[in-house]
Amino acid sequence: MKPFIHDDFLLETDLAAELYHDHAEKLPIIDYHCHLPVAQIAQDHRFRSITEIWLEGDHYKWRAMRANGVPERFCTGDASDWEKFEAWARTVPFALRNPLYHWTHMELKHPFGIAELLDARTARGIFDRCNELLTQPGFSAQGLLQHFRVAVVCTTDDPIDSLAHHATLAAQADRETRVYPTFRPDRVLATGDPRAWNAWVDRLGEAAGLSVGTFASLLEALEARHAFFHAAGCRASDHGLEQIDAEPWTDGEASKVFTRLRRGETPESGEARGFRSALLHRLALLDHARGWVQQFHLGALRDNNTRLRLRLGADSGLDSIGDFPQARSLARFLDRLDSTEQLAKTILYNLNPADNEVFATMAGNFQDGTLPGKIQYGPAWWFLDQLDGMQAQMRALSSMGLFSRFVGMVTDSRSFLSYPRHDYFRRLLCNLLGHDVRRGLVPHDSAMLGRLVEAISFFNAREYLGLELGTLGRGLEPAK
Repeated sequence: MKPFIHDDFLLETDLAAELYHDHAEKLPIIDYHCHLPVAQIAQDHRFRSITEIWLEGDHYKWRAMRANGVPERFCTGDASDWEKFEAWARTVPFALRNPLYHWTHMELKHPFGIAELLDARTARGIFDRCNELLTQPGFSAQGLLQHFRVAVVCTTDDPIDSLAHHATLAAQADRETRVYPTFRPDRVLATGDPRAWNAWVDRLGEAAGLSVGTFASLLEALEARHAFFHAAGCRASDHGLEQIDAEPWTDGEASKVFTRLRRGETPESGEARGFRSALLHRLALLDHARGWVQQFHLGALRDNNTRLRLRLGADSGLDSIGDFPQARSLARFLDRLDSTEQLAKTILYNLNPADNEVFATMAGNFQDGTLPGKIQYGPAWWFLDQLDGMQAQMRALSSMGLFSRFVGMVTDSRSFLSYPRHDYFRRLLCNLLGHDVRRGLVPHDSAMLGRLVEAISFFNAREYLGLELGTLGRGLEPAK
């Protein structure tokens, strides 16, 4: 009997299988947005158990376990590694038709070579087998990146970070995987809690070697850290926001709001939007000046469960899709930059699927012919990075823009075992094209389609980001 995860998983036509195996399967990965802990990469961390690498910090699994009636002790609490794993194994059969069911078995197949379905009956054997393999050299943090052929990792980093672990990795010549920081200044925009904001601004000043007592000195400190990140190899910023703020402002108005915040006062909502608008614009100018890619992840409604948030903290699986208006403010933000020819390369990610066509068409408004795909409609993200969501994103981009210029998938993950998501995406890409041919929507030209698959899987991101690749990604040329 064929195992559930087999060589042609998700490949429903002969052409889809041909495109995947001949053009996508063996290409390296450029993971240009993730949340991997860089300290674990620098230290080549060894994982004590499958529970540590697979369940700790995975809010996708925690949400499923809670929905299955599993007490919090077995999700984020003090249960043993085995107890937590067993609780997840008992949940997996109830996750049919959830992407977690696919991901779970793809991640057991690669890198562990386990084809059995995970459930209560098989849990002990799979737990022991995975833990045994995790003691072997190829299953360290760096070993797993090599196994999955990851040529580039771009982590997500606070501007106040020393980037010491990045420096450790950068000093190692000819690495298989190159690791780069990404500038994520969300905390300077978090004006709703003046006490936390001021504590962060103080740390920003310390990191920049400046006293941040005015709005102008805040901008100076951000610029200093931006330059520091650039010197460390950073070539991208990222912002995780409900929506873009793009209100009119003056520096005088922004200075008044800054003063109020430094006094510990919470600005009124309109003042706060103007202040954030000023900061976002200035940050975008820095990105353009240094030739970076700016990324905007928009639409998450975060920390909705107050009781669990107070108990567990942020990033505990308490977030959902928001229904924030996006189009008008996003257009104003991009237009303000474009009007002075200071709009950087930009990737736009939506979390609400109702915004798919909005974001796809918004990207088209600001293409300027200076380079292919300058403004990208980014890959399906978070709640959307599953079969239906990925297909819907690809359909929207294909209909509203140039699918052939798409820079492809990211993991957006904290787990070293999430790289099969790239494989999942590549299989869906090939399957989509295979069905298009069968329906007569595109020519049955294997060479042309193979070039498209390779471009979206690897080469477009390589050209767009312009990063030096690790040895796993060097010396490759697209199919003729």
